[in-house]
Amino acid sequence: MSHLGNILHWRKSVSTLMGLLILFSFSHSYSQTKVKIKGEKFYINGKPTYAGQKWKGLKIEGLLMNARMVQGVFDDLNPETIERWKYPDTGKWDADRNTSEFVQHMNDWKAHGLLSFTINLQGGSPEGYSKNQPWHNSAFTAQGELRPAYMARLKKVLDEADRLEMVPILGLFYFGQDHRLENEAAVIKAVDLTINWLHDHNYKNVIIEINNECNVRYVHKILQPERVHELILRAKSIERNGYRYYVSTSYGGRFIPLPNVVQAADFILIHGNGVAEPKMIEEMVAQTRAVKGYHKMPILFNEDDHFDFDKDYNNMIASVSSYASWGYFDFRMKDDGFEEGYQSMPVDWSISSDRKRGFFNLLKEITGY
Repeated sequence: MSHLGNILHWRKSVSTLMGLLILFSFSHSYSQTKVKIKGEKFYINGKPTYAGQKWKGLKIEGLLMNARMVQGVFDDLNPETIERWKYPDTGKWDADRNTSEFVQHMNDWKAHGLLSFTINLQGGSPEGYSKNQPWHNSAFTAQGELRPAYMARLKKVLDEADRLEMVPILGLFYFGQDHRLENEAAVIKAVDLTINWLHDHNYKNVIIEINNECNVRYVHKILQPERVHELILRAKSIERNGYRYYVSTSYGGRFIPLPNVVQAADFILIHGNGVAEPKMIEEMVAQTRAVKGYHKMPILFNEDDHFDFDKDYNNMIASVSSYASWGYFDFRMKDDGFEEGYQSMPVDWSISSDRKRGFFNLLKEITGY
């Protein structure tokens, strides 16, 4: 072979190798972030969250401060309602744009000390609070199969969370959409397939919320308070190479978790909706720790629609003063502009309003970021 031939052969070999490496990188998920729970503390990659941080004498180390960002993979499969979510600039809805803009702003959230967010496979009410929910937003088919388009969007979010060393709370079911699954067998299948999908992609930075507010209007009995612990235990039982996911579920505002869930869960989720007096937040945490079967494990608020971030005492401060993590829930209220809220569709995922800035600025101060 001539000298020129050797060069061309070398270039072809390098090109082929680079192509294989690129192909492998797209087909294989590298997990660089691993969450662990030890007692009441969260650890990320072997270190407690907010390591060494105290704020006004309060211990912050080990908490998992979060926000309700449940619509990150939202779509509407109902052609009669999809027009409700059109963007003001384009006049149409775009599910891929929604996820792309979500991912685009994650780094900014993290820079303010946000280590976690709740993202749901059946979303939340895209109008903030809604009694009737005719839209169809579900990552599951009626038989409990995973919809590829939803999971492709979820992968983008989880990959970026892995890169940023964030810990998403992945919610599976929502009371406005659980009826989309035809029976209990489909619900169980959806749990199995979701947990196995996470294992397939080697994510170790995700914790699981079986359903949002299990005591609110669920059709399937296995998603209701008396039996939801069955799904917690089932999800926990699916291991790969000695690794399993941490699992829990949540209740509606002001509701204290029941013993069957407390005994089955790895961490406790409670909601502060309807809690007008911050002192009640402290009382809720104390009552939760007194539930039969409770042992030292993290307590998280992952939904609270109260603000007052400029005040010396608010629900967020009350939560951390009880050594419980707190989660910001904001939706677009009457007469609010597009920049408000993180749940009403379509979402402006940036830190773009006074309420959002109030939360993130106080979060940054408390966490020391």
